[in-house]
Amino acid sequence: MSDEPGILHADLDAFYASVEQRDDPRLRGRPVIVGAGVVLAASYEAKRCGVRTAMGGRQARGLCPDAIVVPPRMNAYSAASKAVFAVFDDTTPLVEPISIDEAFLDVRGLRQISGTPAEIALRLRSEVRERVGLVITVGVARTKFLAKVASGVAKPDGLLVVPVDGELSFLHPLPVQRLWGVGRVTADKLRSRGIATVAEVAELDQGALVAMLGPASGRHLHALAHNRDPRPVVVGRRRRSIGSQSALGRRRLSSAELDARLIGLVDRVCRRLRSAKRVSRTVVLRLRFDDFTRITRSHTLPGPTADTATILAALRVLLRACAELIRAKGITLIGVALTNLDNADAIQLELPFGRRDLHGIDGVLDRVRDRYGTSSISRGVLLGTDQGLTVPLLPD
Repeated sequence: MSDEPGILHADLDAFYASVEQRDDPRLRGRPVIVGAGVVLAASYEAKRCGVRTAMGGRQARGLCPDAIVVPPRMNAYSAASKAVFAVFDDTTPLVEPISIDEAFLDVRGLRQISGTPAEIALRLRSEVRERVGLVITVGVARTKFLAKVASGVAKPDGLLVVPVDGELSFLHPLPVQRLWGVGRVTADKLRSRGIATVAEVAELDQGALVAMLGPASGRHLHALAHNRDPRPVVVGRRRRSIGSQSALGRRRLSSAELDARLIGLVDRVCRRLRSAKRVSRTVVLRLRFDDFTRITRSHTLPGPTADTATILAALRVLLRACAELIRAKGITLIGVALTNLDNADAIQLELPFGRRDLHGIDGVLDRVRDRYGTSSISRGVLLGTDQGLTVPLLPD
């Protein structure tokens, strides 16, 4: 761990909504909701009314009747993300992307040419505003964990530097939810034992936390509560899975309609897989039901592949095995993920799984979409169907 607060966590504020307000002056200073059926993003003006991401559109409009609802423009968000990351890359060569709107930056060692970490962070915020027209919040600390906590506390439109001698005095009064890995279930479990702040977690020895939460979570939270986080900023890390999901609403879908949704998702993720020159050994199916319960099913293939037909066949088997649950409970979301990834060129001898056939249907679709855009060609079964939004992704 460093002896100076030289790690930045930079996070764009209300990203999608901010892009809409940037591009349409009439929306500035007004509550904005991106997405009608489900809230994809909300401006801070809408958030003050209680609107939150993933909230149903009707509930959001009830909380904020004056909100302006706009359709998402994924191409605009992707372009804005690329412009912001260009600023990051101009700031330091050590950039670790987290999502399309946030990243860690390691600026240690740049003092002689760029100034102190605080000065670098201040300049970064200014350049993002001037070059991209967006507001970004930056947290600066000695560890990645604390830098992310600092940016969360500083939001919106803030800059917070946590000095080394003030780390625990800053961290300990915060609620336990600020610790990475503490979601609603873990927070409820801790609160049931009278533990509500990070300081109260830090007061427990590791054994007590392990007994309470299990070995992995117990050791993890004990380390974070004392700001022990030795992870470096990693450049060039490839993603460990590629996935997509589709919300289905409350209407009961026929088997053919559900299969069409599955085909659309598989077509999407397999193209991403091939574009990244990756292959997958394990396919994962995720379902959410009307009662909000979820299940996950997976299957490991006999060999790594990027072939759409092979992956689709495996996922169809998993989906058919869940048919009775779907009939009994209804289904509101279907998702697929490809995991256990490898580089395509690393398994080129394991034909046909590692091969990309440029003359087959996958190759034809990929080449046409590469040249004319993703919506230029589609499979016949998907014509006239709504496959949902294609959310911008970081480059692999």
